[in-house]
Amino acid sequence: MIIDMSYWTRVGKRILYVILILLGLYLGLKLSVFYMPFLIAFIISLIMEPPIKFVMRKTKFTRRTSSIIIFIIVSLVILGSLIWGIFTLFSEASNLLEDLNYYIDKAYQLFQNITKDFNFERIHLPDEVMRILQETTGDVFTNISQWARNVLNGLINVISQIPNIAIYFVITVMSLYFMCVDKIYILDQIEHHLPRTWVMRLGNHMRDLIKTLGSYLKAEATLILVSFIISLIGLYILKFAGFAIEFPLLIALGIGFVDALPILGSGTVMVPWAILCGLNGDLKLGIAILVLFIIMSVVRQFLEPRLVSKNIGVHPIFTLIAMYTGFKFIGIIGLLVGPIVLIIFKNIFATLIDQGVMKTIFDKN
Repeated sequence: MIIDMSYWTRVGKRILYVILILLGLYLGLKLSVFYMPFLIAFIISLIMEPPIKFVMRKTKFTRRTSSIIIFIIVSLVILGSLIWGIFTLFSEASNLLEDLNYYIDKAYQLFQNITKDFNFERIHLPDEVMRILQETTGDVFTNISQWARNVLNGLINVISQIPNIAIYFVITVMSLYFMCVDKIYILDQIEHHLPRTWVMRLGNHMRDLIKTLGSYLKAEATLILVSFIISLIGLYILKFAGFAIEFPLLIALGIGFVDALPILGSGTVMVPWAILCGLNGDLKLGIAILVLFIIMSVVRQFLEPRLVSKNIGVHPIFTLIAMYTGFKFIGIIGLLVGPIVLIIFKNIFATLIDQGVMKTIFDKN
């Protein structure tokens, strides 16, 4: 039997190429977490780039002057939001943690009342099955209570670390300043110290990646921010109007987080919440929440076609797999990270995917 060494050498090189890229992505993700303040500054600098260019066009200022103007405005907005958010979150999280058992017991009592009204005899469930269902329901509420307690304790612990937050904030702000003001110099230095072929390949990949991933993140961030602001304002209006809304910022953050998840949306939180309010006897609050959800949906549907220029080309089933994989690896935050990593993979391995991964690696042609 004659072994075609040239064929297997070519296959080995292609497999090694894929492995090296995967290792590079893994290291890149690890470094992104380690250097998070610089990554945040880089993302904000991309968002600030259009306003900087707008100021340059309208005022004829230099890039440095325009960057400083936008930088000051953005820094003041971030600082003010951070101070207000820290104190409000600390207050709401502490209050919710104290009353958590009351809300869990109330939810469990509501569930018991609903099950009492349902005639289980019509579906002829054995007594043993009914007992297991009741015990399982109790365990579910216990687990939810423990999970919520852990989340709130973690949130309070994070908020309590003001010195660390201040250090991260200062580093992020300083990095943002240099990235905006000295962008041309930084790019020139990178190009000067890298081989020309690397610069060309890296530049092509970065342009494609920023075009695809950057447009997606910018559009999603805008839509999520709009949903968060509308829900926050709406919930505070309902609270001031006398409705039973006790933790508007925490709830708005939860709605914003769920709205950030592909496939899912704010309706997965607000519609069940409105139904539970109605079942609990507070029909007015249920209707108010549904009205707020409709307003958010209408605004989102109006903005989405203008912000999202085209589909990223990933089928929902693969997005769902990416969300699940991210969740299994790094927990709740993985639901957000998974789809982003999927888009990066799709961009880097675009040629392999278009031609067929296994076919490209093992095809003899």
